Amino acid sequence: MGFYAERIVPRIVDLACGARGARPLRRRVCAGLAGEVVEIGFGSGHNVPFYPPGVTGVAAIEPSDVAWGLAADRIRASRVPVRRAGPDGRSLPFEDATFDAALSTWTLCTIPDPLAALREVRRVLKPGCGLHFVEHGLAPQGDERVRRMQRRIEPLNKRLCGGCHLTRPTVDLLTSAGFVITELDVFYEERAPKPLAADSLGVARSPVPGAGPLSS
Repeated sequence: MGFYAERIVPRIVDLACGARGARPLRRRVCAGLAGEVVEIGFGSGHNVPFYPPGVTGVAAIEPSDVAWGLAADRIRASRVPVRRAGPDGRSLPFEDATFDAALSTWTLCTIPDPLAALREVRRVLKPGCGLHFVEHGLAPQGDERVRRMQRRIEPLNKRLCGGCHLTRPTVDLLTSAGFVITELDVFYEERAPKPLAADSLGVARSPVPGAGPLSS
């Protein structure tokens, strides 16, 4: 990685992801997490204050040393033990069915191979357990004006924001990776440009072998 991507982008992302408007969404997506959690794209730790009391530990997957350094104060202040467990969501260093839950917040847009990362998350989740997610991506079907704008500005956004895509279809990626979506809310973030703020928030569960459809 070049100097800009390695040293500057993590600081830009830290400021952007620390915006006050994101806090209610972080609280929503973290609600219901319990037990041992794997968080992909941990970043600079903005989710840490929102881990609920039922969380006993977090394995953080984060490639950036700068972002990990920016997270230090949040980790020290946390009552939940947080450990840096690996740099790459596409190859998680855990046995199958290790975790009780997973968390991903505005991460799938930048992972080079999001489908591979999601399959890895599903592998390390216990059957029936959930990936809590909030991700921005392709605007809702029918909103072609916003989709056209996303396609137009995506190349520039990728250069400025460390490879951040605007047109990845979050729900399709989750289902293609074998998850069953049991909770889903699709919306535009308030007071944000629609091409940058088409969000999907919910829970996607790892199926139980031999069981019928999962219910929410």
